[in-house]
Amino acid sequence: MLFRSDLAKRPDAAGAWQQSHFTWRIRSVLWAAGLYLLTAPLWLLLLVPGWIAWGVISIWFLYRVVRGWMKLNANEAMPG
Repeated sequence: MLFRSDLAKRPDAAGAWQQSHFTWRIRSVLWAAGLYLLTAPLWLLLLVPGWIAWGVISIWFLYRVVRGWMKLNANEAMPG
């Protein structure tokens, strides 16, 4: 639901520093979803590689969320 609202609201922030945050969130969600789908077959082969892969992806996604919130609270744009 948040992803859909980011897509809808991003044009409203065009030209403002907030636009980079919308783009950051959209890219984060798309990359995480793609990586989860890409590594899903590991669950069928062996349980441990699936846990490891999804754990690494989840930590990376959490990093993206925290970094975005820190920059948003500081009123700073996200890097391109």
